[in-house]
Amino acid sequence: MTDPANPPVTIRMLGAAEAVAARDALAALLVDAVAHGASVNFMAGFTAAAARDFWDGQVPGIAAGARHLLVAEAGSELVGCVVLSFAQQPNAPHRAELGKMLVHSARRRRGIGRRLLGAAEDAALAAGRRLLLLDTEAGSAGEMLYRSRGWITIGSVPDHAFTPDGRLAATTMFYKVLAGA
Repeated sequence: MTDPANPPVTIRMLGAAEAVAARDALAALLVDAVAHGASVNFMAGFTAAAARDFWDGQVPGIAAGARHLLVAEAGSELVGCVVLSFAQQPNAPHRAELGKMLVHSARRRRGIGRRLLGAAEDAALAAGRRLLLLDTEAGSAGEMLYRSRGWITIGSVPDHAFTPDGRLAATTMFYKVLAGA
């Protein structure tokens, strides 16, 4: 029996029109991530308006097929997302990059990130991309997740980016070669 207070999480890809319709929920997710210290390119004080602008900037790439937006939903609530961006260079039709891998702070440690990552890997394979890249703050929960899912460390760059609270932090770069492509 499903608990209506805790509906099952589903993962799906949003098209451009759906991304526009989900913009406020995506913005709230991004603001939550930054407010809880995620080093995802933005600083403390990041606003919902700025987050909506960020997501608006993703829509043309989604519409053009240059990126996929996958979301995790618990009932009607958006609780996570990941962006899969396809390399556009003529010599890289086999490559993609993951970004904005986010799970709402109230929903973490429940396997949602693992499921989003798996769905992104599957979407990359379906699109003929077999080499994936990403970066994350060194020492973060994300770094542990990627290692546990077979991602290979390229290296770590000291003082690569500021955390939302203004500290310089190292960034770890990863890659994964997907089987089956």
